[in-house]
Amino acid sequence: MRAAVLHGKEDVRIERVPARALRAGEVRVAIEVALTCGTDLKVFKRGYHARMIVPPAVFGHELAGVISGVTSQAVGWRVGDRVVVANSAPCGECFYCRQNQENLCDDLLFLNGAYAESIVVPARLVAKNLLRLKPATDFRDAALTEPLACVVQGVEDCKLRAGQRVLIIGAGPIGLMFTALAKEAGCEVKVVGRGEKRLAAARKLGAKRVIDVSNGDDVAIAVKAVVAKLFDVVVEAVGKPETWEAAVKLVRKGGVVNFFGGCPAGASITLDAGLIHYSNLRLLASFHHTPRTIRRALELIEAGVIRADDFVDGEVLLANLPELFKAMAKGNRAVKTVVRVRE
Repeated sequence: MRAAVLHGKEDVRIERVPARALRAGEVRVAIEVALTCGTDLKVFKRGYHARMIVPPAVFGHELAGVISGVTSQAVGWRVGDRVVVANSAPCGECFYCRQNQENLCDDLLFLNGAYAESIVVPARLVAKNLLRLKPATDFRDAALTEPLACVVQGVEDCKLRAGQRVLIIGAGPIGLMFTALAKEAGCEVKVVGRGEKRLAAARKLGAKRVIDVSNGDDVAIAVKAVVAKLFDVVVEAVGKPETWEAAVKLVRKGGVVNFFGGCPAGASITLDAGLIHYSNLRLLASFHHTPRTIRRALELIEAGVIRADDFVDGEVLLANLPELFKAMAKGNRAVKTVVRVRE
């Protein structure tokens, strides 16, 4: 079969790879839709991910499709089932799993290979994070389940409630999903970010106001210039030290900051300890997802709260994926792109 294979830094190639035989408890999924992701872009630019992928390896992790092969031990599944699968599954046995913190599992099993004609889903993922789709669910919508589950985790960690004033820093796919879910929760949402298309999407998803910092403006200064009151909750969805620092300057006394965007390894930030202490701030960082938030994300998608039409703004054939990632690395501000794995 054809698949995108990551060989190293900014080196992805479309190759013929063997489709291996299924082992006990596994299923094979014929991929109908794969989506690009900011994490995949980071991996492309870096050439690896210490926990998720070591090259050479098949690449990509947001997908939906149809089961094309099944083993007898994969109880309850059959060829023809329309499914979505997460990109990981916890062990269920370690300390963190026993504390209902499966996102922090010591033995998370990751799944890569969405940019391909098919993918083998390991038995643990079949058991924990393979979900059946309703007949009317579009594969493009379903493929958003994994990133949305991470955002559901973040929203729940923030304990959002109706009436709160929420600032989202970043208008990429994750920031836009936070915008939609915060609006759904009854919050008043403002978004600060870059890119006319992305900021327009934020407005469409319910942002009461958007603040454009495409010119490189300091985020905290730009926001304070147009907003009189600080925010109950600030979500940082960029992953840069300077926006982490800005987030703390924009939250009210007693408020919550969620450092959701992951900064590069080894990055450090400087915070005003007096501000944090005397303002009684709650600082947290949400990471990944759990089997429960995966299921909640699919519920939101199938209820129409999150739709691909609001996030997907491009489509490419698998053969053109390397060129797409090169363009994204140079600053292409597409929100999400569908990758068609079969011509």
